[in-house]
Amino acid sequence: MRSAVRGFVRYQLALLTCLLASAAANGQVTNMPPEVQKRLAEVGPVWGKDVPGNIEKTLEVYTPVLASSPKDGVRKSPDHAYGPNTSQKLDLYLPEKAAKSPLPIVVYIHGGAFVAGERDINKEVYGNVPTYFAKHGAIGVNATYRLAPKAQWPAGSEDVASMVKWIKTNIGQYGGDPGQIYLIGHSAGATHVSNYLFDKRLYPDNGPGVKGGILLSGRYHFAPKPNDPSLKGIQAYMGTDASKYKDRSPLTHLQNAPRTPLFIAIAEYDNPGLDTQGAMLLSEVCKRDGACPRFLRMEGHNHLSMVYQFNTKDDQLGREILSFMRLGR
Repeated sequence: MRSAVRGFVRYQLALLTCLLASAAANGQVTNMPPEVQKRLAEVGPVWGKDVPGNIEKTLEVYTPVLASSPKDGVRKSPDHAYGPNTSQKLDLYLPEKAAKSPLPIVVYIHGGAFVAGERDINKEVYGNVPTYFAKHGAIGVNATYRLAPKAQWPAGSEDVASMVKWIKTNIGQYGGDPGQIYLIGHSAGATHVSNYLFDKRLYPDNGPGVKGGILLSGRYHFAPKPNDPSLKGIQAYMGTDASKYKDRSPLTHLQNAPRTPLFIAIAEYDNPGLDTQGAMLLSEVCKRDGACPRFLRMEGHNHLSMVYQFNTKDDQLGREILSFMRLGR
C-alpha cells in the first residue's frame, strides 16, 4: 500500500514539474523580425488544422532569415556514407578555428512522419542546426536515414546506431571526441533516437555510447486513433498490425534502459498529440529516476519553427542544449 502511495505521489510531482517547467519557459520569439512574429502568431493557433500548409508558411518566412544569419567560422564537409544505402549519409559542420582539445559532437536527425524528410530541405534548413553548434564549439552533424515504407521498424533506429558507429570510428580525424556524442531527434527523428536509447535490441551490447539525448516533439507511445493525421505514416513504418505497436514503442522499454541523460522539449503549437507524448515521457522518466530531466515547452513556437529557429536571434533552445551538454543534465 505504501509503495502504491509513493508511486502516486511521484506521478503527481512529475506532472507538477511538467506544468512548472512549461510556465517558466519564456520563449524568445520577440527577438525575431516582425514578419516572423506575425506568421507564427497566425499559424500557431490553427496549426493542427492544416499541418502541411502551415509547415510551408513557416518555412517560407524563416528561409530568408536563415539566409542572412552569420555562418562564418564554420566549414562543411558533406556526404559521408555511414552505410551502403544512398539515404545513409551525413554532413559534418566543423569549426574553422583550431581547438585545444577534442570537440563534442551534436548529431541532428530530422523528422518527416517516417516517410519523408531530408537533411537539407533547402539551402538553409536543416543545415542551420549543425551550423549553430559548430559556431558554439562543437562538431555539428546533419544526418538522414532510410524512410518507410521501404524501410520499416526498426530501420530508423538501426540507422542511428550506424551513425554513432561511424562517428566513433571516424570523428577523431576531424578533431572530435567520440566519447562526447549528443543526439538530437526531432519528430520522427526523436522516435528513432529514443528507440535507440531505450530498447536494448537496438543498441550495442555495451550500451548506446552517447552522452545525452535531446528529444524534440517525438512520438514515444504508439496507440494511434483512426483519425490521427499521422496514421498513414505510422502504419508505413510500424506496420498495420497494431498488436505490435506496444513492443515497438520506445516508452515500453524505458524502465530497463540505460540512464542516458535526457532533455525533452515540445512546442506550444505542436502536431496533434505530440505535446502530450512529450509530457508522458517526462512523467515516466521522473517516476523511473525519482528526479526529472530537463524539460522545455517552447512558447509561441510550432512543430517546425522549434528547429527552424536555430542560428537566429531566438536561441532559447540552443542555449538550453548547450547548458545540458555542459552540466550533463
